[in-house]
This record gives sequence, C-alpha cells and structure tokens, in this order.
Amino acid sequence: MAAPGAVHEVLAALPLVDHHCHGAVTADLDAGRFESLITEGAAWPGVSPFDSPVGVAVRRHCAPLLDLPRHAPPADYLARRSALGWQEVHRRFLTASGAEVFCVDTGYAPHPLTTPAELAAAAGAAAREVVRLEQLAEAVAARGVEAGEYAAVLRTAAEEAVRRPDVVAVKSVAAYRTGFALAPERPADAEVTRAARHWLARGGRLTDPVLVRHLLWTAVDLGLPLQLHTGFGDADVTLHRADPALLTDWLHRTAGTIPVLLLHCWPYHRQAAYLATVFEQVYLDVGLALHYTGPARCRAVLEEALEITPFRKLLYSSDAYGVAEFHHLGALCFRQGLADLLQDRVDADELSLADALRIAAWTGRDNARRVYGPLVSEPARDPSGRPARKV
Repeated sequence: MAAPGAVHEVLAALPLVDHHCHGAVTADLDAGRFESLITEGAAWPGVSPFDSPVGVAVRRHCAPLLDLPRHAPPADYLARRSALGWQEVHRRFLTASGAEVFCVDTGYAPHPLTTPAELAAAAGAAAREVVRLEQLAEAVAARGVEAGEYAAVLRTAAEEAVRRPDVVAVKSVAAYRTGFALAPERPADAEVTRAARHWLARGGRLTDPVLVRHLLWTAVDLGLPLQLHTGFGDADVTLHRADPALLTDWLHRTAGTIPVLLLHCWPYHRQAAYLATVFEQVYLDVGLALHYTGPARCRAVLEEALEITPFRKLLYSSDAYGVAEFHHLGALCFRQGLADLLQDRVDADELSLADALRIAAWTGRDNARRVYGPLVSEPARDPSGRPARKV
C-alpha cells in the first residue's frame, strides 16, 4: 500500500500546463461585474452567483490568498479584493495556480484582458497563444472581400496568424455558432463561395454551416492542433448540439491529420472519453467544469472522464476567464480531485504508486507537451527573457 498522501504530494508540486485558458480583466471590479464573471448565466435579482457551488468555492479556497478567513462573506471578499488592486490579485492567484505554461485563447475579449505576455509575467511562467478561427474569418469579412476570394484570403490570413512565434494551436467555437450536426465532408469551392456571398451581404457573426465546416477543414490544412469547445458554456450555446459525439463522421474523415482537443465536455465528458478511446487524434479535458463543480464534486467529473479514457489522452485546462481566481481554483480542483481518485486506487491496490504518479504527470503536464510540441516543452521564459519556473 502506498504511503498516505504520496500522490497528493506529487500533484501539489507538479508544474502544470494549462492548455486552454483566457486572460483576466485588467480593472478593479465592483460587486456586479465580479458576480457576472463567476457565472455562465447572470446575476439575477435576488439570486447571487456567490450562492452557487462556484461562489462557495471562491469564498472557501480563494479568500485565504487575499489574507481573509475561509468562507469570508462576499462583501468582505470584494472589499479586500478592491483594496489590494487587480494587479496584486492577479499576481497572487496566477502564481498560486502553479502553472508553468498557459495556452491562451485570445479570441474572446468583451472585457479588457491581460495579454498572454501579461498573464505570464504575473504568474512567473510562460504563455502561448491559441488563435480563434471564427474571429479570424470575421476580421477578413470586416476588411472587405469578394465572395469568390473569401476562401483564399481566409487561408492566407490563417497562415499568417499561425506563423506568429508563440502560436501553438487554433480553436473553433462551432458548438456555439451551428452545433456539431454538420455534414462531415469538406465543402466544395462553389459551396463556400455561395455561402460567403450570402454571409457577406447579410453581415454579423459567422453562423453559416457551410462556412463553419470550411473553417474546420481549414484547421486541418493548417496542421496545428485544433481545440473545439464542447458541452457546457453560457446561454449562447444550444447544449444538445454541442455533444462531441456528433463529430464522429468528421473524425473518421480527418483521421491521421491533426490532434483534435475536446474542451470542457461536461455533461458530455463520457461521450468525449469514448471518442478519445476510439480515435487516435482525439484528446479531452474537463476544464470549466472543475471550478464550477468545485472541490466538493470535481473528483466525480474527473472519475467519469477517466472511466475509459486512455491516460495519455486527458489534459489539464482551467478555461479560466475574467477573474484570476479561476486560474487558481481550476488548478486546485484538478490537483485535489485527481490526487484523491488516484490515491484511493493505489490504496485499494488497483493501481501501483508508480503508475499513479505517471498518470498524474501525464495529465497535468506531459500530455500537453506531447500534443503541442516544442513551444510548450522548451524551457519557459518570462517576457524579459529570464528563465521562468523550470519546465
């Protein structure tokens, strides 16, 4: 039997690769703005996000980092946060996350956010960029393009974007725009031109199914790992259309091309686990669900995700956005939940300690290094060029 807590000790000290997250808001937040950022819904009258699993987790596990007692009342928490100022709040929580590399989706910014470099500097870590394809397509449309030239111009813009020195992946939010019940084959050039003509005349967000399919196939051509939002999100997603199992036919057609990383996944993490089991190119995480379920239930989510998933296929992600608390809370939930379940299996002699420690390292860091390659695996440096925490 393993020594008590051996897995916990190793996971607590493991530098993580947060393979999908966002920046934190670069401003002090009043009560209303803070509450709006700790929910995927809204701060409705009489219903505070502090009175939810994630709100309770913030008060229990984040308050001590602000020099407050555990379970501090919301008013005290917000007052202390404001007194410290957002820069110090960011430093404390980002450092506490223990991440050595952040892979940052820069394509969603309704608020002023830290850049990847600013996030890295606050954490004493490194950061890499994830390019969001829908934002790229909408920027091409906004600059003005003829329908017949749309595909070529988009391809050029995408190739230029992924050549930026710190870009490690691309991402699509097709789950939000159309859902995954898309025709799986690559659209013909004439289809793309016809769809582009209608979209460019209409304007607005990219929601045309043909053009969303075209984005997914453009990602295949670019050759970088593709991150796909699946499952849980805000009210803009129609949840049953975000089931990753709907991608099955497309995954058959793209076998042998690029890694496909299914993000978040809850409540479809079991479907995602199936896909990761039967398709070589598929990986998953349960980011976002970790801090929204909190330490009280994150183990259950991880346990379900690992029921059949090959251990080299699960990655760590916080999907933190807006408040730096979520970078810390996501990491804390991951470390604690995974350590609890692995240690129990070791204690029950269902897993050797050596195997448990390998799984912990693979999931928290090494699987991401394997998927994303040298930009994540090489020694991290902060923006001044000094070595950050050892990778």
